[in-house]
Amino acid sequence: MSTLTVPDGRRVADSATEMTQLVLPQHANVHGSVLGGTVMHWVDLAAAIVANRHSRRPVVTAAFDEMSFLAPIRVGQVALLRARLTLVDRSSMEIRVDVESEDMLSGERRATGTAFVTFVALDPASHRPTPVPPLILETEDERAEHGLALERRRERVERRKAARQR
Repeated sequence: MSTLTVPDGRRVADSATEMTQLVLPQHANVHGSVLGGTVMHWVDLAAAIVANRHSRRPVVTAAFDEMSFLAPIRVGQVALLRARLTLVDRSSMEIRVDVESEDMLSGERRATGTAFVTFVALDPASHRPTPVPPLILETEDERAEHGLALERRRERVERRKAARQR
């Protein structure tokens, strides 16, 4: 496949991923909960897997638009990360990552955060952005999330333009 050839579209489910991370003392702050930067690292890894699975190209993080921390994840709990595509443009992909905590003894789960991360696919030879397959939206939820992603993309582009004008 040449760098200009883009294969047929791929479904959201084709690249979605789940990761599980046991929170250990080395991941924690002085309050006994996981460091925000550590959670962001895990989010970035989960999103990278999704972007790579979709594009089947090397990928790089282009933007970390939003990271909401809703509740702490304590040492001894499990962090569950679920990542899926919400938007595909020419070479960029927005991935939503939802984070939950799970108490290993009770099984109780709770939402702890959400992030939106944008990745760009690179041509392996030139290391320049390269086209990726289009996203096939199969469900109403996927279409609704895609609509919200289009708005986030519009806002991202506006912020970038404003920053260049300063």
